Amino acid sequence: MDRITFNPNQCGGRPCIRGMRIRVKDVLDLLAAGVGEVEILADYPYLEAEDIRACLEYAAAEADHPVLVAGSPCASSSTPSFRPPSPSC
Repeated sequence: MDRITFNPNQCGGRPCIRGMRIRVKDVLDLLAAGVGEVEILADYPYLEAEDIRACLEYAAAEADHPVLVAGSPCASSSTPSFRPPSPSC
C-alpha cells in the first residue's frame, strides 16, 4: 500500500493518497455516498483508479482488528486503543 502515506505535518497525520492533501477518508466517504469511481476520477483528475483501490484495501486492513475482551491480558483498561495489540498478545 505504497499509495497511502502518512505525514504528521499534513492533514493531521491522517492517511492520505500519495502525499497529496486528499485523505483516504474523503475517498471512502464519496464511495459510501454512492459516488462511482468514474465520477470520482473525473472530479479529482490527479487521482488514479489504483488510488481508489488502495483506499479500499487500507480500509479493509484497518477493519480487521481482533476484538479485545475486558479483563483479557492484552486489553488495557487505562487507554482505549483502536490499533491491533502487540504480537505478544
